[in-house]
Amino acid sequence: MAYLDNIRTFVRVYELGNMSAAARDLRVSAAVASSRISQLEDHLGVRLFHRTTRTLTPTEQGQMFYSGAGKILEAVEEAEADISDITDSPRGTLYVAAPLGVGQRFIAPAVPAFKEQYPQISIRLRLSDRKLDLAAEGLDAAFFLGVPEDSNLRIRKITDCPRVLCAAPDYLDRRGAPQNSDELRTDTHDCLNLRYPGAPEFQWPLQGPNGVQRVPVTGPFETDHGEVLTQWALAGHGIVMKPVFEIAEHLAAGRLEVVLPEEPPVPIQLACLYLHRRRQDPKARLFMDFMVEHIQAEMARLPL
Repeated sequence: MAYLDNIRTFVRVYELGNMSAAARDLRVSAAVASSRISQLEDHLGVRLFHRTTRTLTPTEQGQMFYSGAGKILEAVEEAEADISDITDSPRGTLYVAAPLGVGQRFIAPAVPAFKEQYPQISIRLRLSDRKLDLAAEGLDAAFFLGVPEDSNLRIRKITDCPRVLCAAPDYLDRRGAPQNSDELRTDTHDCLNLRYPGAPEFQWPLQGPNGVQRVPVTGPFETDHGEVLTQWALAGHGIVMKPVFEIAEHLAAGRLEVVLPEEPPVPIQLACLYLHRRRQDPKARLFMDFMVEHIQAEMARLPL
């Protein structure tokens, strides 16, 4: 097991390009991670990384070893999965990611119930609205809103989530409610937008009498944090496009009001992404089955 730990550490250091980041990901100290790399290098008789005070880059031997190391770990995972299937006692750690709204509303509250049902599976949940690389970040599954750009991933659709345009009563009292989507194309209204590195220009897909149109919008504020958008909207800073499940309680309490109900946004797909593998890890499959059923039940309860 020590040798496998050394290989796992090497793979994460290689993928993340940083010893400290790999150590945090593996839940060990940087000193332990560094020691594992040194032990592996001693065993192989080669240097796997060029190290300076500021950079860490793989050597030619490190690049060669990485390909084989990944195959070793995948083979071990598949063998463990076979045993889990036979013994009907899945175990191990799952690394899962989700957007903030999805994670807070659906995933995080259900993790304890999943853990109670499968006590030998541990969950490491990461919540972020930024784009994620499943392979590079060592994720077993990632919940996702929208259409993934990476065709190399497998996708399991969960549901289509209705969305609305909404704003605080204070904003609508000051600026008036937009009467049509054309008002969003000008400076008549402030639109609050979710932006992350590499995101395309802002266009809201709205359903009108002539079908779906992509309306370009602008505004004074943007962020890569979905909850910040909600707080800005609540504070009266503009109009926001949100899945209903994220702001249902604010709509019910009157803190936010739907605008342009006759031109609603196109629903957004909620899905779970995972890597192509010859054989799917049974604990990942169990987790997805559990969460799909939970999310669909919760969505059915929302006042849409």
